[in-house]
Amino acid sequence: MRGGALEWAAMNPDCCTAVITGASSGFGAEFARQLAPRAKALALVARREAEMNALAAELQAAHPALQIAVIPCDLADPVQREQLPGHLAALGWRVNLLINNAGLGDYGVFEGGAWHKIDLMMQVNMTALTHLTHLFLPDLKTHAPSGILNVSSLAGELPIPDFAVYAAGKAYVSRLSEALRIELREAGITVTALCPGPVKTGFGAAAERPGESTPKMSAAYQTPERVVRDGLRALQRRRARVFPGFIVRMTSLLVNALPMPMLRAILSRRPRRATSR
Repeated sequence: MRGGALEWAAMNPDCCTAVITGASSGFGAEFARQLAPRAKALALVARREAEMNALAAELQAAHPALQIAVIPCDLADPVQREQLPGHLAALGWRVNLLINNAGLGDYGVFEGGAWHKIDLMMQVNMTALTHLTHLFLPDLKTHAPSGILNVSSLAGELPIPDFAVYAAGKAYVSRLSEALRIELREAGITVTALCPGPVKTGFGAAAERPGESTPKMSAAYQTPERVVRDGLRALQRRRARVFPGFIVRMTSLLVNALPMPMLRAILSRRPRRATSR
């Protein structure tokens, strides 16, 4: 439909059928809470089934007409990922919103990282996101206008020492989102990258290694509610990327304006260095 109406149509979360990964806590649970009053159906996908069941019960009590599917899934496992579209097809659901939210972090110098955790982080943050997008594209194209919301990070704009693999992975997510946005526009699929800065969720604590502590940027903190609200609004407005909060938005602009030699010099004087143990 080159030049047709479909490529210009906005993805409207109202009455959507959405798949949310990492839905047991943090942004994922907040996406479910904010979509629940608007959506037709929500598929909650994560490893922790008990937490998702509790969330589903909460949402169902508040929104009895909402259809909810709890799908326990280890997103690092390609076989389990491949089964997801089939689960939803068996329910008769027609997915038109994919929220790739699941992610892991690992704070500390690269040399001192446990390879199994680094590998798991790459599998979840990059491979699973890419695979799920590929798996659900046939549904999304069939039921356009539709949307893909990829949770990236301000970290993707920076080569961050002590957070090297995580930041590089988020750079991948942001660039992939930009490329797919161009490819899929004519199919009526909006692709948006949500790039938050620091947020008070369980992510930071889970990313820290024993004896380490991630640097704190208190002035830049946003709430999960604000980040999710901005992400959904950006998707509905067909925006390519969104950096929630004034400080985070200005930081992204500054970072992209600085030449790399200056950026290296600034990052080499970061306020705290992780140890190599």
